[in-house]
Amino acid sequence: MEGSEASLGKVVCHFTMSLDGFVAGPGHDMSWLAGVTVPPGLIDRYVASTGAIVAGRRGWQEVIGTHRPYGGKWSGPVFVLTHHPVNGHVEDGVTYVDDLRSALAQARAAAGAKNVEIFSPGIGKQALELGLLDEFDLHVAPVLLGDGVRLYEAPGATPVALRHSDGSRSVVDLRLVPAP
Repeated sequence: MEGSEASLGKVVCHFTMSLDGFVAGPGHDMSWLAGVTVPPGLIDRYVASTGAIVAGRRGWQEVIGTHRPYGGKWSGPVFVLTHHPVNGHVEDGVTYVDDLRSALAQARAAAGAKNVEIFSPGIGKQALELGLLDEFDLHVAPVLLGDGVRLYEAPGATPVALRHSDGSRSVVDLRLVPAP
């Protein structure tokens, strides 16, 4: 790995999620994002700050691989975590890895001073448990899905305390009304 740890970007679990905590609908469906807008410049900020992406195999095959990250504006190395051998076509810039620590180490080396974005809630959970996750970067969409892929699923686990980047643990205030 080049440079010191201080010169490396963060490992970030990055998602837009529904108000009820889902990052995808059933079957990894992302159609619920249609019509949801983002603040001006947000996509460009992520294109500029993302050096590599770590994704799960199913999410990569079903969503990310066909809908390139950040509206197709981002290109860079993608590390797909999988325990299944790769058969058939392998895309340029995509590396299949069977170990999370190895995937994150390779992604960090490839990303340099930029961030490694985790696009899998399961991988984000594992990275958090291993002490390898620096932050959650979340965007809450004004929608209730009721079912799908949760950001964090750990029935019976001890709650994980989080804080804002400024160190506070204050509540985030959202006021939403049903759309017509």
